[in-house]
Amino acid sequence: MPRPLLGLLAAALTLCASLSGQQTQPNVVILFADDLGINDLGCFGRKDQRTPNLDRLAAEGARFTQAYAAASVCSPSRAAIMTGQSPARLKITTFLNGRSDRASHRLLAAKINLQLPAEAKTLAELLKPKGYATAAVGKWHLGGKGHQPTDRGFDEYFPGKANAGAESPQGGKGELAQADYGVKFIERNKDKPFLLYIAFDNPHIPLFAPAKSVAAKADAFHPTYAALIESLDTACGRILGALERNGLAKNTLVAFASDNGGVHISELKESPPTYNAPSRAGKGFLYEGGIRTPLIIRYPARLTPGEIAEPVVLGDLVPTICSLTGVNAPEVNDFHDLSPVLFDRKALSRPLFWHQPHYMNQGGRPGGVVREGNWKLIEHYEDGSLELFDLSQDPSEARDLAAQEPARVAALRGKLEAWRRSVGAEGMRANPDFNRAAWENCFVRTDVTRLAALPKSESMRPILADWRRAMDDGSKEGSNTLIHLEARDAKVAGEKLKYEDPANKDTLGFWVNAADTAAWTFSAPRAGTYKVKVLQGCGKGQGGSVVALDCGASSLEFTVEETGHFQRFVPREVGTLALNAGENTLKVRPVKKAKAAVMDLRRVMLERVD
Repeated sequence: MPRPLLGLLAAALTLCASLSGQQTQPNVVILFADDLGINDLGCFGRKDQRTPNLDRLAAEGARFTQAYAAASVCSPSRAAIMTGQSPARLKITTFLNGRSDRASHRLLAAKINLQLPAEAKTLAELLKPKGYATAAVGKWHLGGKGHQPTDRGFDEYFPGKANAGAESPQGGKGELAQADYGVKFIERNKDKPFLLYIAFDNPHIPLFAPAKSVAAKADAFHPTYAALIESLDTACGRILGALERNGLAKNTLVAFASDNGGVHISELKESPPTYNAPSRAGKGFLYEGGIRTPLIIRYPARLTPGEIAEPVVLGDLVPTICSLTGVNAPEVNDFHDLSPVLFDRKALSRPLFWHQPHYMNQGGRPGGVVREGNWKLIEHYEDGSLELFDLSQDPSEARDLAAQEPARVAALRGKLEAWRRSVGAEGMRANPDFNRAAWENCFVRTDVTRLAALPKSESMRPILADWRRAMDDGSKEGSNTLIHLEARDAKVAGEKLKYEDPANKDTLGFWVNAADTAAWTFSAPRAGTYKVKVLQGCGKGQGGSVVALDCGASSLEFTVEETGHFQRFVPREVGTLALNAGENTLKVRPVKKAKAAVMDLRRVMLERVD
């Protein structure tokens, strides 16, 4: 064959290969529900809510039985699924703009960013250089003017109407109009790769659904909610139908999930919309009901249908989609490519982390979580207490095993602390205008994490009425001043005692000399009698030392108790001290050292009681 013809043939083959590569670039569709619970779909066990389209999607794809949102509320979860970065790193750790500080809160909320940081690239910004058409539909909730989807890489943005109304042809929460926009986007871009992100406002409260549909669901736990879920399923069915009609289903990765757990309490004028049993609690909480999500992924070109039990986080979608589309993952990436899980059913050996330095409207309190294997540790930021659960044996998180597994608690808590530092997680401060009575009305008198669903949602409204009123009280002034003295701020005097500051520790340790002391000089806004708690750890067989706390002329003594490990910290109330208004100095000194070391000390907590 003549050389010119050989050259033309080679060029033609190269062009064909290039075109073939373009044609096989997968499309990406993310269908994101708003506050959908872990068992709200038929394919996840619900019987009183019909979801045939999503059930079919699950049958044709992978149904994840241990999938998690990156947060218990919307904005941080959405931030993670857009960027592949943890909410703690992004400093978007609550819904924007967050619950206001109030007297019923023991701690003041951490500072947050009110929009996605510019340096954190969105999925749209990552895919556009590869020729992807991009559209965001529905709820954004990641920044206002100047920070909308079209400012962050999306070609198109259609928010729709979040509260269209019960009889609206758009759907009660605008879901049908949002789906219809998505269908048109697919049809306009069927000849090139595209990213379609539909963040439905369904089924977020307030709830709206047609009267006829509600009546047809009269036997459901919450008839309006059940009707809304069916409409959400219809909306998803329209998107899936458009992919099939245009011959795009095989080469499109479809991911369906929720931004957080379902709402299991009364909020606004609504009785509890859903229940998450056997998972504990719901939206706003770090228990399983708040962070579990019904994740489904379908990609017929490569993915074999089936159930996947591997624990995953929605933030994993970003590096996964990057891998499948040939795009470099974000330079700062806090999650994992799920390709080995999806296509080879391999396990990922990694801990999962959450950081929630906020109170939530549903009753959730500040805390952090680490899950490793089947073990889940929750650290409660109010007092430093720690809970440990074996999810394989106790999916309802009913049995705290922290006292039985002190070494495991210490190791997991160390990993959680090291992770927080690695991502620059924001901390919290004690509330100087705390009101104990208001706090107890919100978080003690009614433990909504243990709330059991009745057969009908409406029957639960009366038993939650007082709790809801307490939670809605926005009063900011209280007289029970709180002061926290942290180990890192202590002035140490002695030979051995020191602040241990490796990434996994934040404690006063090496307290092996009885003459060594620690002291804090601080300001008290009000004079009075203050209840004293210490956050103390002590290894097995090492208890029994006597320790004094001196503050001016006031003093108290307590005996150190074993906690099973020096790094398993337990909050203990040890007595009262009198504080002056203004400057005070509190000194901690051993009176008697019983064993090899006195204790480890992370915090002293002072609460005014008169």
